[in-house]
Amino acid sequence: MTDPIVAKIEANPKYHELRRKRSTFGWLLTIIMMVVYYGYIALIAFNKPFLAQPIGDGVTSLGIPIGMGVIIFTIIITGIYVRRANGEYDRLTAEILKEASK
Repeated sequence: MTDPIVAKIEANPKYHELRRKRSTFGWLLTIIMMVVYYGYIALIAFNKPFLAQPIGDGVTSLGIPIGMGVIIFTIIITGIYVRRANGEYDRLTAEILKEASK
């Protein structure tokens, strides 16, 4: 026993488009984030002298700004996803719900 509105939504081609787009984009961002994060971890594990290089005459090493870059990159790709979700995905969802309620 399924709700007729749920059946209309599942039959709508825009619903399948939304699922495909959201899934593909989510996996793409996940893979990019994993490459950046695990790349940084690999640098820590396999090239410590590179990360230990001091910046200028101070005591800060190159690993600190690279690590901060990983954190900033995470915030940026989260913002990219939120912007797309609030724009394209919300628009498609509203269209799907409007068509299903007819």
